[in-house]
Amino acid sequence: MYTPRAFVETDLAELDRLIARDAFVTLVTVADGVPVVSHLPVLYARDGDRIVIEGHWAKPNPQARHAGPALLIVHGPHAYLSPGWYADKEEAARVPTWNYAVAHLHGVLETTEDTGMLASIVDRLSQVNEAHAGNDWRFEHDRDDHVRQLWGIIGFRFDVERVELKFKLSQNHPVANVEGAASALQRLGGENNLAVSDLMRERLARRKDGVGAT
Repeated sequence: MYTPRAFVETDLAELDRLIARDAFVTLVTVADGVPVVSHLPVLYARDGDRIVIEGHWAKPNPQARHAGPALLIVHGPHAYLSPGWYADKEEAARVPTWNYAVAHLHGVLETTEDTGMLASIVDRLSQVNEAHAGNDWRFEHDRDDHVRQLWGIIGFRFDVERVELKFKLSQNHPVANVEGAASALQRLGGENNLAVSDLMRERLARRKDGVGAT
């Protein structure tokens, strides 16, 4: 991923925040020289630098036959920035851009059809997402009809070997530009605009405190 120095993020706590915000990821593998892509809900666990991600595919998905190197993309908030929001828009001849946060996780996939493993993945996924939905559906391990449903999926474990975090939040702009753009996004409202505005202000506060651009 192309990441200018100003936009590099190294704190894995920021990855925790991204996945907590949206644990629906893009998984990319390559088969016979052709990219294969799936969009999937996942389970995320981090212990220090060790990161493990779990999930499952429908069995007919061609990617379910892949084990080995893979790229997993975690999508953060993103927003359009108008050059009209910058204090120096005229003298610097500013142009439109897009601010965003994203993570690329590089690692190795292991697949499984073990019933116990699949049941665990489905059970934990349902617990997390049912809680978000305000409901209480559960995978019932002693129900034959629930267990039979597992025959239609293949599970995976993704061990992360390298993390790339890119937080493009106008860190390369003068303070007045960042303040102007963040305020404009806040006025516009909407989940993504507000989230990007908050991230911009966080980094601006660090910058003013002398912590650094990222």
